[in-house]
Amino acid sequence: MFNSFELAGAAQGQGGGILGLILPFVLMFVIFYFLLIRPQQKKQKTRNAMLSALSKGDKVVTIGGLHGTIVEITDDIVVLKVNDVTKLTFDRNSISHSVNADA
Repeated sequence: MFNSFELAGAAQGQGGGILGLILPFVLMFVIFYFLLIRPQQKKQKTRNAMLSALSKGDKVVTIGGLHGTIVEITDDIVVLKVNDVTKLTFDRNSISHSVNADA
């Protein structure tokens, strides 16, 4: 019933079907990489650079919104002076951003 040309054509159609299934997944990964993964990596890199550049006397804001000035700093702990008497100890990763003196 089937001749050899019909079977060869059917085999070629299946190979294109696998490529047709894989190609959308590859395109979706590329889109996710450029829209989600890459910007997040850049943001994390700038945050790590900011955290490593912290020093005594810098005015910072914590993730919780507390404003203070750094009086002591180690590799993983930051002590903030909130007012004349209050000093609070935070994890270094809890610093949200540094506040410029110009602002």
